[in-house]
Amino acid sequence: MTAVDERGVAEFFEGFEPPEGLKVELLRGEIVMMASPDLVHNLIVLLTERQIPLDRWYPLQTQEVDVVDEASEPVPDLVVVARDMLPGSGRLLPSQLITAVVEVVSRTSVQRDYEIKRSIYAAGKVPAYLIVDPIMAQCVLLTVPEGKGENADYRTQHLAKFGEPLPLDVLGIELDTSEFGTLPNARPHRYP
Repeated sequence: MTAVDERGVAEFFEGFEPPEGLKVELLRGEIVMMASPDLVHNLIVLLTERQIPLDRWYPLQTQEVDVVDEASEPVPDLVVVARDMLPGSGRLLPSQLITAVVEVVSRTSVQRDYEIKRSIYAAGKVPAYLIVDPIMAQCVLLTVPEGKGENADYRTQHLAKFGEPLPLDVLGIELDTSEFGTLPNARPHRYP
């Protein structure tokens, strides 16, 4: 896709009204629509959000992210921003203001969460990207972003199985994963 095509898609996306009940994201010039999440997904987001101390951080759901030099407006399951970094208003939150993003894997988002969004968030210099995977009962914490565009990635990766505590040093907490549920009858994958 050329830059002109991506700009046109981005302009179209800005005025696009998705059907009710669908989550819509712009990922590298592609409009991606997803059905409403599973209950397991929503509970993991809730349990994660409740562990983030509100005296220092704002954990936000359904917040669209603006990634500089990307034709992307992802909508992470959770965005964590320092209280003093949050702008007064706006639909798009600049990625450089974000401390961490959380994506909970669904049956249809495996490749997007582990590959596409990994490089998008790294390109946006988001310090920490947490992938919570109820298919494989694991969390993957990615830190130290480097590179640009599709070649961007995280230098460090920490894996924790559900039930194991996960240190989130960037937020100053240890995430309790013991209550995270799994998706029944989900087909295992090969990631991370």
